[in-house]
Amino acid sequence: MVEKNVSLTWRWFEEVWNQKKVATVHELVAPECIWHGTSETGEELRGPDGFLQLHARLIDAFPDMHFDVHDVFGAGDQIAVRWTAKMKHLGDGLGIKASGADITIHGMGIARMVNGKVVETWDNWDKLGMMQQIQAAQAKTASA
Repeated sequence: MVEKNVSLTWRWFEEVWNQKKVATVHELVAPECIWHGTSETGEELRGPDGFLQLHARLIDAFPDMHFDVHDVFGAGDQIAVRWTAKMKHLGDGLGIKASGADITIHGMGIARMVNGKVVETWDNWDKLGMMQQIQAAQAKTASA
């Protein structure tokens, strides 16, 4: 079970984030899934559709977003992952005018999986660092 869940986690980051395959979200996420700390505001998300709303905002803001996964390991029905994402702020999807800034963020998460589907996640990613990088670029552009 752990090996299968590790494999699904690698697939998640490659397909959902790097290839932007929305269908993979519906395939790998249980309808009752709860996402803790995943959204840019920290609010809980529910099910595939709750996640896909966030995904759309982030992809609009950062269409070239790319994740590098550094570690994935698990025990029982839980998986832990550590990653870095790099992107350019090219869209207004977060309600912030595109700055053109190059952004790098880091994060970690734990997911609980049942029968090959994500049923609950706990995410911690650098939302503040992302916002600071965007605002620094906007301040630099405004003073130029």
